[in-house]
Amino acid sequence: MQLTKDHSPTLFSDRFQAFYHSTHGALTETEHVFIKAGLEKVIEKSSFVSILEIGFGTGLNAFATITAKPENIGIHYTALEKYPLRSNEVKLFMNALHLTDSEKEVFRKLHQCRWNITEKIETGFDLLKLETDFLDFKSHQSFNLVYFDAFAPDVQPELWTITFFEELYLMMKSGGVLTTYCAKGYVKRNLKAAGFILEALPGPPGKREMTRATKPLI
Repeated sequence: MQLTKDHSPTLFSDRFQAFYHSTHGALTETEHVFIKAGLEKVIEKSSFVSILEIGFGTGLNAFATITAKPENIGIHYTALEKYPLRSNEVKLFMNALHLTDSEKEVFRKLHQCRWNITEKIETGFDLLKLETDFLDFKSHQSFNLVYFDAFAPDVQPELWTITFFEELYLMMKSGGVLTTYCAKGYVKRNLKAAGFILEALPGPPGKREMTRATKPLI
């Protein structure tokens, strides 16, 4: 575990030889990229939001979503993760977040709830964690919002392709939003080729830009 510049923690993946979050500020990145640029945008138009997360990882994005969710908004959250954290890693990460007792209870529920079954974490927030390879995921559900939080393109290049973005495009509702910390030129070209309308937004600390992609209204 490593503390990032905003004093929130991140973990290092030995498998991928990469950190789960930005070392410039893990929680700051989550709130900037996924909450402010994603969730806050989508709930302007809908009182029920279906979210797909590419990379459950530490659970920080899901936890931040619960924390930011207005009481009148319902969320169904689907999270994909092929390599779940071990319980000792979860405990280490959670303790470094310096949460209140009630917040720790929510964070534990995110990790302790069963895989591959929809579980109610709290009122207005249901979680479906799927232990699966991203490339194997198929869904009959349509999503309002995609948190694209896979490891960087040089670490998981297979996930930043036109083909994968085309599959996500088909899973999303008209007007649905995809947010990612990545603003590499070829990634944006791949998103555009898959049909998305792109916005280059100011990035979190350590990044000049981030990307928000919207499926056009049909």
